[in-house]
Amino acid sequence: MTSAANAITAPFSTATGADVVVRFCPSPTGTPHVGLVRTALFNWAYARHTGGKFVFRIEDTDAERDSEESFEMILEALGWLGLNWDEGVGVGGPNEPYRQSQRTHIYMDVIEKLKASGHLYESYLTGEEIDARNEAAGRPKQLGYDNSERDSTEEQRAAYRAEGRSPALRLRVPDVDITFTDLVRGEITFPAGSFPDFVVVRPNGQPLYTLVNPVDDALMGITHVLRGEDLLSSTPRQIALYNAMVEAGITKFIPQFGHLPYVMGEGNKKLSKRDPESNLFHHRDRGFIPEGLLNYLSLLGWGLSADQDIFTLEELAANFDVANVNPNPARFDQKKADAINASHIRLLGLEDFKGRLVPYLQSAGILGSTVTVEQDAILTAAAPLVQERMTVLSESVGMLGFLFTTADELVVEDDALAGMPENTRQILDASIAAIDTLAADEFKTEALQAALNHALIEVLELKPRNAFGPLRTAVSGRRVSPPLFESMEILGKAETMARLRAFAERF
Repeated sequence: MTSAANAITAPFSTATGADVVVRFCPSPTGTPHVGLVRTALFNWAYARHTGGKFVFRIEDTDAERDSEESFEMILEALGWLGLNWDEGVGVGGPNEPYRQSQRTHIYMDVIEKLKASGHLYESYLTGEEIDARNEAAGRPKQLGYDNSERDSTEEQRAAYRAEGRSPALRLRVPDVDITFTDLVRGEITFPAGSFPDFVVVRPNGQPLYTLVNPVDDALMGITHVLRGEDLLSSTPRQIALYNAMVEAGITKFIPQFGHLPYVMGEGNKKLSKRDPESNLFHHRDRGFIPEGLLNYLSLLGWGLSADQDIFTLEELAANFDVANVNPNPARFDQKKADAINASHIRLLGLEDFKGRLVPYLQSAGILGSTVTVEQDAILTAAAPLVQERMTVLSESVGMLGFLFTTADELVVEDDALAGMPENTRQILDASIAAIDTLAADEFKTEALQAALNHALIEVLELKPRNAFGPLRTAVSGRRVSPPLFESMEILGKAETMARLRAFAERF
């Protein structure tokens, strides 16, 4: 027997630079949430910062909860965000396959090696029997298993088998304090006896998550495990298992661990999967762009500098170090997320920005599956008018929809109608008369502004806010719209006049 029962002998990884290997290994159990994405992002950034390797695999051994639909959504999420990986699902590599459900034969081989080395032993006691032993010994039931079968004889095991029992397999945990240096939280010690020898293989022979996750990390050469704070309590168990695998010749080191802070929601509660702001696709559907969302998520526990919240993915990769992650919980602030997204929208090239609006306009039925030459021209002219005003791309539906319809189909919103002044008809009649004098080829922003300023500000002596409100609503159907005169130019003389006349008939 090795020293498994009384010491942690295995070294922790000392990998740096290009030798760093990190992983992202979600379970396909629902819609990807922002906490999951933040974990993927920090692993990706650390790999890119060090020049190391980013491995992506799927932990899909829970047949009741895992789904192929969720698996596809994870792939879709990473693809949309642009977080690429060096090894793993869909990419391949030296450690295929990269889905746990396809790696059972690998786990069985490791189990046999750990049994042969004496690190795993058979355990036949039921939950009821474990409780009874604790009660008889005056121990609280919460303490669980008492390690009583560590030294069972073959005769004792044979007697259990004769009763028709099948054994679980437990790991022989070293009887010592387990100490490691968390990359985020510093030195952490779990005192000897903090947890008993734990089950790694069910009586039916099925390996548990407690075994397969560290086995995959070991065989794939993972040097740094960056994961959520909620998994911190499992770390000493994993260290004990890594130690066993090193002593059994399965791997050579224990990875370093860094536990990332919780992402909190409203009221300083942990962000729930049920909260809308936790749903990655909710943000995408609202009109977040990957650059904005990733920038914001990186701020949940990390920052580039005290005076710079806006940065690119490339700047994140160049500067990210897990040692600089704040261990305190980070609160998801939707308003700040929106503001950062707006900043990234403004940084887009005009053609890029225009292209990103199209899916939202198509989804709303404003544009068809094929954008016509005329529609493209309108979008080209309108995009610069709204880029500075937009927080999320879905706002394009309300901001630009009126440019792609006709006077007879334009919907005028109730709240816009309700705010019309008493002299609305006078304003509209004066406006129609003023711009009707402009030839179609003169129907430009500057000429429109001059003509309407003269008719409404100088002649009627109206204040601009009162003068142009009815025109804005007549043209766009809304109280708020892109710049008025530019919008009129895009619509052209005939369409603008038709809208003004149709609106005037309401008063």
